[in-house]
Amino acid sequence: MHRSCNQITRALLPALNLCLCLCLCLLCCGLGQPLRAATLEGWVTTADLRQALSPTPKIDFHRSTAEATERIEIRDEVRFQTIFGMGGSLEGSTCSNLWRMTPTDREHVMTRLVDPQQGIGMNLMRVCIGTSDFTGDPWYSYCDLPPGQTDPELKTFSIERDRAYLLPVIKSARRLNPRLRFFASPWSPPGWMKSSGNMTGGHLLPQWYPAYAQYLIKFIRAYEAEGIPIYAITVQNEPGVDRGLEKDPKWYYPSCRWTVAQERDFIRDHLGPALRRAGLKTRIWCYDHNYNSETKADSPGLDYPRTILKDPRAAGFVDGVGFHGYEGKASGMALFHDEFPKTPIHFTEGSVFSIYGARDLIDRFRNWACSYNAWVLMLDTAGKPNNGPFPATHAAIALSTNTLQASYLLEYYVYGHFMKFLPQGSVRIESISRGLDPEVTQVAFRTPEGHRVLIISNPSDRAHTMDIAWKGRHCPVQSPAKSVATWRWKR
Repeated sequence: MHRSCNQITRALLPALNLCLCLCLCLLCCGLGQPLRAATLEGWVTTADLRQALSPTPKIDFHRSTAEATERIEIRDEVRFQTIFGMGGSLEGSTCSNLWRMTPTDREHVMTRLVDPQQGIGMNLMRVCIGTSDFTGDPWYSYCDLPPGQTDPELKTFSIERDRAYLLPVIKSARRLNPRLRFFASPWSPPGWMKSSGNMTGGHLLPQWYPAYAQYLIKFIRAYEAEGIPIYAITVQNEPGVDRGLEKDPKWYYPSCRWTVAQERDFIRDHLGPALRRAGLKTRIWCYDHNYNSETKADSPGLDYPRTILKDPRAAGFVDGVGFHGYEGKASGMALFHDEFPKTPIHFTEGSVFSIYGARDLIDRFRNWACSYNAWVLMLDTAGKPNNGPFPATHAAIALSTNTLQASYLLEYYVYGHFMKFLPQGSVRIESISRGLDPEVTQVAFRTPEGHRVLIISNPSDRAHTMDIAWKGRHCPVQSPAKSVATWRWKR
């Protein structure tokens, strides 16, 4: 006999109800369990280096309706700038100290600087076009001549002096990290091109604008021939500075003052067109000086890059703006971003020191910097070599003058909390502090591989427990006194 539909339904109903109850039970039980797909990894450094990029036990996110007193809310959907790169400088002082070491020891230090797995993964380096103030050598350009002589065709141009130790160290860095990018800055044009007649102070004479554009192109091509591609150049390191005006000779070092009109016209009418005619892909980053919002002493401030970018023809050749942090506040970069949101902002020079360094880095990234470069990575224990006037006690790495062995200082590990975990292409995402001690600061990113990375700086004298809130899930973390921590997780 055929059974009716109602009879079949009545027969199956108990089984259906049992299945439904089992599903609901499994779902409810699962809500209180750890979310294994979102496990938090952590690394901590303390000011006393008892912990130095030391891993912490892994913690799982969980669901909770309770709200912690101190918490950080992560919002993936709100995105800001993309990170172009982070690193330091391979200038004369750093490279000469590395060259003093044995080849094996030098390789080890370079690996710890640029290797993403065995080191902290620096991926952007600043190099100098000629000499800077941090060097043990006499000042030089690539086209030096006796007083009164000129070389319009640059027949005497040569990078031969860089072969002593600069080029070998830079090449080894690129060998150890093929993804390493380079940008380059001059401290002075050749002296014969300038009003001062030497490397110290003065300004570039307009009659030599075409020759100086070719000088920079020759540098780019010479370095490319050595296997070192130059991604970008700046026209002048700190264009507001003219050390030739100083009364005390101790302040004399390579410098060249540019007014904003001079740099604008040089980019627009000479350097930009010359790069295009030469078929070079090297970009121009303008300004390369402090981010003070108002003009102060020899720091022109934001009006300098504003003027360049308001000229449509000059702006067409500019790929970004470079800022230093010796005058003004990092918020100056945010002001500039509000006016020119499509122009990448690069923090091209400015080291950080002590456990407060992480707070400074966080401040710069939260104010739209898409890159960061420390200035001078390695000095010896006497603060040398340094022919310039600025006293320096230490950098990220110290070379013992007695043993020629390297010591990794707190600053090295502070940099590592950012550089090791934020590859090129990472994007800053929104992170909101709720109830945190004002001294505790933080910044968050999403990497190209899909990791969320949260960096917390706690330079205060007491430890904090705070909750990381993300997509309805929570994870409590400890922030020791005087520490920086990096937390990473993936869905």
